[in-house]
Amino acid sequence: MKNGSPTPAVKSLRRTLVIYLLVGTLLPLLIVGIVSYTSIYSILSGKIGSGISASLRQEALSLENAIDNLDFASKQFALDGQIVEEMSSFLQEKQIYRKSQIMNSINQKINLVNFTNPYIGLTAYVMPGVKDPVLFTNMSMRRGFDTGKLPAFMRYNGADYFGPHGTMYAVGDNVVFSEQRIVRVSGQHELYIYLETNYSLLRKIFNEQAYGMAVNHLLVNQAGTSTYAIDGEVPDKILAAAGLRGRPAHEELEGYHLFRYESPQGWKLVAAVKKSVFNSEIYAWFYKMILLALSTLLFAGLLAWLIWRRIYGPLRKVNLEIIRMAENVTAPVAFTNVEEFDFVLSNFQQMKDQVNELIQAVARNEKQKSQFEIEKLLSQINPHFLHNTLNTVQWLARLNGQKEIDRLVTLLVKVLHYNLGKQSLIVTIGEEIEAIRNYMELQRIRYDYEFEFKVQAEDGVLDAAVPRFLLQPLVENSIYHGLSDHGRVEVIIAGQGEAEIRLCVRDNGSGMNEAQIDELLSDDSAKKRGLGIGFAYVMRMLHTYYGGQMQLQIKSGEGEGTDISITIPRKSKEDFDD
Repeated sequence: MKNGSPTPAVKSLRRTLVIYLLVGTLLPLLIVGIVSYTSIYSILSGKIGSGISASLRQEALSLENAIDNLDFASKQFALDGQIVEEMSSFLQEKQIYRKSQIMNSINQKINLVNFTNPYIGLTAYVMPGVKDPVLFTNMSMRRGFDTGKLPAFMRYNGADYFGPHGTMYAVGDNVVFSEQRIVRVSGQHELYIYLETNYSLLRKIFNEQAYGMAVNHLLVNQAGTSTYAIDGEVPDKILAAAGLRGRPAHEELEGYHLFRYESPQGWKLVAAVKKSVFNSEIYAWFYKMILLALSTLLFAGLLAWLIWRRIYGPLRKVNLEIIRMAENVTAPVAFTNVEEFDFVLSNFQQMKDQVNELIQAVARNEKQKSQFEIEKLLSQINPHFLHNTLNTVQWLARLNGQKEIDRLVTLLVKVLHYNLGKQSLIVTIGEEIEAIRNYMELQRIRYDYEFEFKVQAEDGVLDAAVPRFLLQPLVENSIYHGLSDHGRVEVIIAGQGEAEIRLCVRDNGSGMNEAQIDELLSDDSAKKRGLGIGFAYVMRMLHTYYGGQMQLQIKSGEGEGTDISITIPRKSKEDFDD
């Protein structure tokens, strides 16, 4: 404590500098990180999801094509008249030689169809219920062949499909799809054509490299009763959820993203991706952002230290010189050899002596200037001459029964009396509203009642005091800018809390652009209209009596009307220094 005054709180420039640099460096990075994270997450999630869906659809289409190839080939073997006729002949023929010739012909046709269709693998004519059920085949088959033991996949175009299952090729171990279709031959024989997909087809279709990440494929049969995991293992809940009907094409479940494709053939193909794998790109981006933030933090700290070292020495010398000048203003200044600090030192002494005098002089001059300009505006018209002349016109109109002229002149006398009279520059809002009503009634007569005028004022603000003519220039401006075929001018006055009042003048006219608003606020254009008391007068009055306590807003646009709002402190007449 010194001389009864509290010691001001001490703040370290070094600490402040470090904090500002850190905030200035990290805050933009944080904002960019948050914004980019939300955008990147959406973009990457959409990109990854779209890529998986596209790859899944491509695999499903390849599988559909393979099944269609099986279907086409089986129809050749089961419905083609020539080969079916040869099979019927073979089953009925008794002569060994003739039967051998038919066998050679059937084998040639089987080999021809397999050669022209590379998607087909094992092919065989099968007759169930006999000791050796396989009649013809292009490859050796396993013993104990029985399609009843194969997993049912679907019923499609009159044939039964099985799979995925191990191949029936005797020396093969690949997973395939198979088809069995009945062959209508003569006699009572029950004959089927059995076809399998190519031994490497499934491995080519379900290729993990197409996704660029680890993906588990789940295949659901037509009935939805069996789900086959093609590659890898997944939890039982995921297997159960894969076959459910009515599920969305993409959903998140138990730490997995499930993407579904429902084939027109009746089966479903599901791609199951772990969330950690799905979000790997997002995590990589996030780690890079953390590394960038740490690097930025380190750089900001280093930069703050370098700046502090650069300015601390000269700043200490400046502080010493200020202390010396406070004790002895005549002492010579010791310069720091830093241009900015030396400039401050060279001007400090002169500035100290002149600042207070200049502030007081400017305040006095501005106040006098505002008062002189207001008095000049109010004295532009000779009130006494106008009042006498208008009274004469008023009595002449009454003597001649001219009621409209009498009413018009009466309103004009009231307006001029209010505008040009010698009463105080401070009036109540109620008096200001009455003057505005008279003024607007004159304007309505002048414009043949082409526009409407409405005043809404709360009772609690009518006794509040305001400078005279605060609203009339705004209303006049609305007429000039807001008049139209169905024009409307509204004055709304309401309390804003207990300490403020809001005055609003609104019209529905053609509105103004930014250039017109700037012109409205200029002195030269505003004085050319009405009584010469333009919008600039309102601005001077507001600055004179309210200073920084007032707020003025202009909202307008071409074709949107204009809304001028003024917020001022609530005062009484005694609060003004008139």
